[in-house]
Amino acid sequence: MMNWTQLITNKRLGLEHLHNKQSDIRSDFERDYDRIIFSAPFRRLQNKTQVFPLPGSIFVHNRLTHSLEVSTVGRSLGSRVAQKLAERYPDCANHLNQIPSIVQAACLAHDMGNPPFGHSGEQAIGTFFSEGEGRDFQHFVTPDQWEDFTHFEGNANAFRLLAHQYLGRREGGFVLTYSTLASIVKYPYEAKYSPAGKQKFGFFQQDKPLYERIAAELGICKQVGDERKYARHPLVYLVEAADDICYELMDLEDASKLHIISTDTALHLFLGFFSEERREHLRVHCDRLEDPNEKLAYLRSCAIGALVDACAEAFMACEPQIMVGELQQPLIRQLPEPLGSAYAACADISVKQIYRARMVLDIELSGYRVISELLRCYIHAAFSPTTAYSHQLLNRVPSQYDVRAERPYDRILAVLDFISGMTDVYALDLYRMIQGIEIPKL
Repeated sequence: MMNWTQLITNKRLGLEHLHNKQSDIRSDFERDYDRIIFSAPFRRLQNKTQVFPLPGSIFVHNRLTHSLEVSTVGRSLGSRVAQKLAERYPDCANHLNQIPSIVQAACLAHDMGNPPFGHSGEQAIGTFFSEGEGRDFQHFVTPDQWEDFTHFEGNANAFRLLAHQYLGRREGGFVLTYSTLASIVKYPYEAKYSPAGKQKFGFFQQDKPLYERIAAELGICKQVGDERKYARHPLVYLVEAADDICYELMDLEDASKLHIISTDTALHLFLGFFSEERREHLRVHCDRLEDPNEKLAYLRSCAIGALVDACAEAFMACEPQIMVGELQQPLIRQLPEPLGSAYAACADISVKQIYRARMVLDIELSGYRVISELLRCYIHAAFSPTTAYSHQLLNRVPSQYDVRAERPYDRILAVLDFISGMTDVYALDLYRMIQGIEIPKL
C-alpha cells in the first residue's frame, strides 16, 4: 500500500545529493512549475495544434493555452483534495499541503511530449513504423524496443523530455522532483503492455530505468491483478481529471466560435451539468447578458466549478482503492448525476461533430503526410549518414539529439526526439524545403 509521506518528496532527478536542502523562498514544487514555464519546449506549445487549425482569425486553443488552463484547474482540484486529505490524515498535513503545487506543475507539463498536429501526429508516427516504410527497420531493434515506435505516445515522450539527459545537457533533464515527474505518467507501464489497438504507455525502453528508480523511491506499488504494470501515482488522477474537464468543455466553446456547432447547442450542453432548479437560476442570469460569448464563458466556468467539486469528492471516495493500485477508471467516470450524463453528452457531440469536422480532418491528413515524410527522410539519413544528402539533412538536427548513436534504437529515438519537438509551422516549413516546394530566401 502506498503512503502519502513517501509519495510526496522534494528529491530531484539528477540532484539527489541535495535532497532536503531548501535555499529558496519558493517550495520545490513551485520551482518545478517555474522551470517548466520558462523552458523552450513549453513555449513551443503555442504553435502546436490542440484540435483546430492554427493560426486563424478566430483565436482558439493551442497546446500552450490548454496547458495553462489545465494547470489552473489542477491547482483547484489539488487544493480541495489536499484539504480533505489533511482532515483524514492529520499527521501528514505538511506533505499534503504541497499537493496543489505538484498537480499544477504536472498539469503544465502534461502535453509537452506531444508531436506536431495534435493526436494525429502520434498516430502518424506509430503507423509509419507499423504500416509504412518504417517497417524496414524492425530487424535493427529488439521486439520491446519496436513496440516503443509502433505505439508512440505523447505521454511517454513527455516523461522522456523532462527526465532524459540529452547530449551536452545536464543529468536529470529538467531536474524536476520525483513527485512531479511521477504525477505526469498516466500509463505507468511499457509499450508492449498497451491495451489492444491503443497507443498508451508511460516510458520508452531507454527511460525505463529512470521511472523504476522514481517508483521505488516513492513506494509506488504494482497494479492489483497485473504485476507487469505499476499503479499510478495518486496525483495522476487529478492531473487527468483537470485535462478531461478542460479539453471537453473548451473544445465545445471553440467549436461554437468556429460555427461547427451552434451557440444554443453549446449553451444547452453546459446547462446539462446542473439540476433543474440551478439551471433555471443560470438561465435567468444568462438572459441578462447580450453577448453570446459571455454567456458561454459564464456557463462554462460554472460547469468547470461543478466538475472540480465532483472530481474532488470522487477522489476522496476512491482514495483507499487508489492507494493499493486497484482503481483503473479515471475520476471523470465516477461522476454523479446529472454530471455524468452531461459529460457523456458533451463527449458524444465532440466525437460526432467536432472531431469529424472538415477543418479538423484536413489538418490531420496534412499532419500525417508531413510527419511521415520527415520520418522517412531523417531515419534513412541516420542509417546512411555518409551520403551527401544525408549529411545535409543531419546537419539540420540540433546537437543534443544523438542521431549518430551506435545503437540503431537510440538513433531512431533521437530522430523522434527531433521531430516530435517541432512546432506545426517548423515541421511544415522543413517538409516544404525537403520537397523543394519552398526555397529559402538568401
